[in-house]
Amino acid sequence: MGNTESYWWYITVEGPADHGDVMVSLADLAGSIGSESSEKEDRLMVRAFFRSTHDLGFWTKRVNESLEPWECLQIFDTGKIENQKWHTAWKDAFPPLPVGDSLVVLAPWHKGSEPEDRIPLYIYPGSAFGTGYHESTQSALVLLERHIKRASSVADIGAGSGILSIAALKLGAGNVRARDIEPAVRSEFDQNLKINGISTSRAEFETGDLLKGFEGPVDLLLANIVVDPLLSMLPDIPSVLVPGGRAILSGMIEKERDRFMENLDTSLLEVKEEIITGEWWAVILELR
Repeated sequence: MGNTESYWWYITVEGPADHGDVMVSLADLAGSIGSESSEKEDRLMVRAFFRSTHDLGFWTKRVNESLEPWECLQIFDTGKIENQKWHTAWKDAFPPLPVGDSLVVLAPWHKGSEPEDRIPLYIYPGSAFGTGYHESTQSALVLLERHIKRASSVADIGAGSGILSIAALKLGAGNVRARDIEPAVRSEFDQNLKINGISTSRAEFETGDLLKGFEGPVDLLLANIVVDPLLSMLPDIPSVLVPGGRAILSGMIEKERDRFMENLDTSLLEVKEEIITGEWWAVILELR
């Protein structure tokens, strides 16, 4: 976000007072650039702020999608807030964040402050999902760090900001095929490649709906999205992996694990590792 934006949208989510961390995480998942909380009796209000580069309907739809598994949470109100001092204060919401054993996520204005023993992932916080500060993204990064093989071919489905593509390439992948259903994220994807010093020739971006029309095979598939799209593409994953290839799937809350496992064909895909970060569950599968 820059100073050219004269206002931001806000969406307030209401829920039980003990669901504060969940509400903030869900706002982040929907693309919020920041939030503030207030309590009213036994209820908590989390007001999340969104960039004006999209209309309010776009953000409301994304928030509703993230709230869908949580019946106790609902949108309380929406509106517009004028740009005052937020254009400088919002940058403090994205400090360097160590992830796993070797990575650190940080906004580009923090270049030079990264630990010398960690691989920097510079991500400009924008409207595309994937700043690295959400627990589901962190889970995907941890699994990627543990399981990627050098010179491997990678598919990043629902690429958003490109953080997983960038991490894969910096961890030794040979090339990435990134895909997202929203063509508008392409500019942010390319911008993040550039600030990480990665050529677009190593990360091919295409607009596409999950794995429809995707031609493999690849060594590793990445997808940090929500449970319904993951379940939708689950039957197609074996056909785009090499024998012994793997898929890292994230973006599901822990209570959605059983639903996912019920839809998993274990004769084709074997669970290699599961991790939980906060409320969020991620898994890596291997093609038998």
